[in-house]
Amino acid sequence: MKERFRAQPIQVVRLDGSSPAAEEADEVTVEEPLEIQVEGQSIAVVMRTPGNDRELAAGFALTEGIVHARNEVFEITSCLTNEQSTKNIINVALRDPGRFDRTKFSRNVFTSSSCGVCGKATIEAVQQQFPAISCAPAVGVEVLRALPARLIEAQETFQRTGGLHACALFDLQGQLLLLREDVGRHNALDKLIGHELLANQLPLADRVLLLSGRVSFEMTQKALAAGIGIIAAISAPSSLAVEFARANNQTLIGFLRGQRMNIYAGAERVTR
Repeated sequence: MKERFRAQPIQVVRLDGSSPAAEEADEVTVEEPLEIQVEGQSIAVVMRTPGNDRELAAGFALTEGIVHARNEVFEITSCLTNEQSTKNIINVALRDPGRFDRTKFSRNVFTSSSCGVCGKATIEAVQQQFPAISCAPAVGVEVLRALPARLIEAQETFQRTGGLHACALFDLQGQLLLLREDVGRHNALDKLIGHELLANQLPLADRVLLLSGRVSFEMTQKALAAGIGIIAAISAPSSLAVEFARANNQTLIGFLRGQRMNIYAGAERVTR
């Protein structure tokens, strides 16, 4: 599949309060639908920013409990429905197709860029798929404080459009290892996790996950699926995200800005 630009040029009328209105060139984040199939059966349509679609499909399959390891994925292929269409289809083929039961998959077909878990039939259905973190290393408070600046510096498309979420993996010394951006924060995380799944790097027990936005329940659940024990975010967590992190032995940090941070779960892993 030919990759599309993630930022689309447009003309806007800009008002700044001190100068006459002027038409200028700008860029906006691209958002397009992607249909994800497993063994040729449609399981979801996600609204995402094009790029890293194989990773997105792989991460989605893992965090939805369809696969649990790299060796369960045979291949991931994609195609356009036609040359003019912006709708892509990507198919995940399994090494053991008989293990996939479409009738047991509880997600609705469509998920938006702002909400990924809203297609789930019940909260209990997603809470019982993945084991709790058994152990995770400690990370220094000064390492954590340095992460947001490194994330922002690496957000190439965000700097052009201002319209993308980002998820990043860091090592325990604060080195940026991997970054993914998307109009949907859950898509960005699936792309990140999918990359590591396809590289056979799971579980990610010795990594720190940094999120550019708020932390929802689904983000903590996806992190758990990848074996991530330390989650930090520049914005706030939800009450259910805090409950989930505490129940599954995850460290959850919010409002990581400058010298401050709030530790909502697993404070014993943050060393001073």
